[in-house]
Amino acid sequence: MTDATPQPPDGNTTPGFDAMTRDIADVPAVEVITTVAVHLMSSAAVNLGLAEEGEQHKDLDEARKLIHSLAGLVTASATEIGSYHAGPLRDGLKSLQLAFREASVVPDEPGQGPGEKYTGPVYG
Repeated sequence: MTDATPQPPDGNTTPGFDAMTRDIADVPAVEVITTVAVHLMSSAAVNLGLAEEGEQHKDLDEARKLIHSLAGLVTASATEIGSYHAGPLRDGLKSLQLAFREASVVPDEPGQGPGEKYTGPVYG
């Protein structure tokens, strides 16, 4: 195994965009949707202070936006990606919604928390 960076056929030392990325046309929609959802979940978790050194990165306003966006994506795409993929995304979303409620100094009313517009009220 080598650490050498692959060289494009034209001899240029900088690989082209095509060499560095997979053709987006070859990526199934379910993979794109779940990848975006996982990124939203990860970012929301960091902004909820759930990562290492979490308090340094805690920003509930940012977490609210990310969770709300995640809820919209999961709700809108659930019928398209099927329950096999949507189920774990819903579980992760609910966990983040509950973590947000716990992290809030003044909790939102049931149904008013981040993403609850799309998921309905979330109870622990």
